[in-house]
Amino acid sequence: MFLRHPILSFVTLAYLALVGWLTLTPLSTGLESGALWQLAELLGRYPATEWFTFLRLEFLANIAMFVPFGIFLVLLFGRRMWWLAVVLGVLMTIGIEFAQQFVPNRVSDPRDLLANSLGAVIGAVLALVLTASKARRIRVTGSPRRASP
Repeated sequence: MFLRHPILSFVTLAYLALVGWLTLTPLSTGLESGALWQLAELLGRYPATEWFTFLRLEFLANIAMFVPFGIFLVLLFGRRMWWLAVVLGVLMTIGIEFAQQFVPNRVSDPRDLLANSLGAVIGAVLALVLTASKARRIRVTGSPRRASP
């Protein structure tokens, strides 16, 4: 799998390293200086967007952070193993939340388990939708290439 898709494998490993860095490194400053906090403050100034609180933005950011996880794993393991992206997303989140207990200035939050898992599911479904036409073509013609006119 990794040898068949070396570029995708490299991008996936780089993405996983970024997730590890974002979730497992100690926070050097308080939340008030972070980009999400500043965005929540900006959105809070306007009546139409004041419902975008920091907690809601953080939840959405956790979902968004794991969407690529679902996509990459479906692309690496194949459409038949889509469920593996979801299972590994949940397991990875459990591991992150457990490890955060031991990282200074990090807080383990059960909502993150839900958000990250939801992101992995959304990513897996998105990958299935985006690859459906090619899978259908392979099933019908037996070839991944489009037939020339």
